[in-house]
Amino acid sequence: MSDRLSVFKTYKLYVGGKFPRSESGRVYEVSDSKNKWLANAPLSSRKDARDAVVAARKAQGGWAGSTAYLRGQILYRVAEMLEGRKDQFVREVAEAEGLSKSKAAVVVDAAIDRWVWYAGWTDKVAQIVGGGNPVAGPFFNLSSPEPTGVVTVVAPQKSSFLGLVSVIAPVIATGNTAVVIASEDSPLPALSLGEVLATSDLPGGVVNILSGRTAEIAPSLAAHQDVNAIDLAGVEDDVLAKDLEVAAADNLKRVVRPQPVDWSADPGTHRLTAFLETKTVWHPTGSLGASGSAY
Repeated sequence: MSDRLSVFKTYKLYVGGKFPRSESGRVYEVSDSKNKWLANAPLSSRKDARDAVVAARKAQGGWAGSTAYLRGQILYRVAEMLEGRKDQFVREVAEAEGLSKSKAAVVVDAAIDRWVWYAGWTDKVAQIVGGGNPVAGPFFNLSSPEPTGVVTVVAPQKSSFLGLVSVIAPVIATGNTAVVIASEDSPLPALSLGEVLATSDLPGGVVNILSGRTAEIAPSLAAHQDVNAIDLAGVEDDVLAKDLEVAAADNLKRVVRPQPVDWSADPGTHRLTAFLETKTVWHPTGSLGASGSAY
């Protein structure tokens, strides 16, 4: 018999590249599908949400200004780190979603593959949403995508890891920064993901992860004047979803409405392009001579 005491993991928020407890000091119990206690998770407050927005805004300029190639390398590094901690995430996903270890392993593999998928898109998405436009005159007319800015993401409630990755990765792949509200009942995979992001070259503040009550945190983020867009993927209450849309309209946030999604299916490019703006630049080409155009 060993007299060694077990070291229980203390789950914390991930904000600005650091791991704070909730400023309120509150926690709530997280249980598995059989109602067995797993851990105490931080119960985020509106102040935590505001702090996360400040961190996301501070990081946004540098992240958007980095090359698409670099962003792809960093997203791929996240996949590498997840691969090395696969056993931990298999256990947490199995407990969170009531899956067998083998089924949870399939989910985790799919989540890692999804990071790789979006890593490959970082320097290619501009080719499908931008380009040269034909104009009647001696001009170049070029359209190129730019990130929307700070995006609030309400993560899926029942797909605690694959769904989570599927809504975070496309937001940051295109140069946005994210404030993420983790699954309310199953936040542990999301909080552990913060530990991976912190050691994967991703600049602090690019992704900020909050746990707690969606109905408490989301309204303040939907109304926040420094949030540019919101993904309501994890909002299952129709009344709350409508209220969040109304709040988001105050500063013309872009909103992705909740809808049924098979997170294991091909993700396509919808979420990549959902939080992009298009900048069009006109430039004169010079005079048109008898022998053709001159620059």
